[in-house]
Formats: sequence, structure tokens, C-alpha cells
Amino acid sequence: MDAEKVAELRKKRTFKKFTFRGIELDALLDLTNDELMDLVTARARRRMSRGLKRKPMALIKRLRQAKKEADPGEKPRGIKTHLRNMIIVPEMIGSIVGIYNGKMFCGVEMKPEMVGMYLGEFAVTYKPVRHGRPVKWEVVDEFEPVRSI
Repeated sequence: MDAEKVAELRKKRTFKKFTFRGIELDALLDLTNDELMDLVTARARRRMSRGLKRKPMALIKRLRQAKKEADPGEKPRGIKTHLRNMIIVPEMIGSIVGIYNGKMFCGVEMKPEMVGMYLGEFAVTYKPVRHGRPVKWEVVDEFEPVRSI
């Protein structure tokens, strides 16, 4: 009876399957670089056609190692990087990357929706402007204009 209840609960918790341009996540992980190139944008395709250099390959190697060291069911430890111009590939899904924004490392968990984008898109390098909100250190009526006599 317990097995039936577990199976029943699993049926209730059906989630939407993720697809990236018509390809499911499991198939996406099995793609070669050439097959992946056909799915990404032209900018990423051009970059991938020139090959992965030493630094991006070293980052992927460190991410693999962190995933391997993590306990089953646990998130891997974060890996810090300055490589903001690296394209996110399916192999990176599930990893945690600390992306440098010029001041600090922003921790980002790689999700399937991020495939084909650049790491730098997820670590904003500036503080967004907040128009129309009073600043706490700004004093409005500190000085009064000099009246003419």
C-alpha cells in the first residue's frame, strides 16, 4: 500500500517538462557541440565555432569536479569566476557559479532556461537607477535662497 501511495503522490506532482527550442532537457545534455550550435543565437554560434579556449574549459572542469564532490541531492559548492563572456552550455546546469561584477562575486545557480546566454547577463555591473525616490541622506530644506532686498 505504501508503494501505491508514493506512486499516487508522484502522479499529483507532475511538473511541466522543460524544452529548449523543442528539445527536452535529457536530450539537451546528450547533444554534441555541433548540434548545440544549431540551437543557439548567431552570436553564440560564431563564438562556439571558434572553439573553447583554455580558461572556459578550466571553468567547466572545475564545475564538473564540484558536482562530483557534492553529496547526492545536495547543491554543489560555488565556483568563482571572472569569465563574464562565457556562454552557458547544458553541462553547467545545476552548478553554482560566482560571477564577478567588478566589485563582488554574485552567486548564480545555472538553470535550463539560461542555456545559450552569457554569464555576465546574470551579474549586473551597476546599481540600477531608482528615479523619483528620496535619498535618505539628502536633506531637502537645508538651505534657503537669499531674498533680494
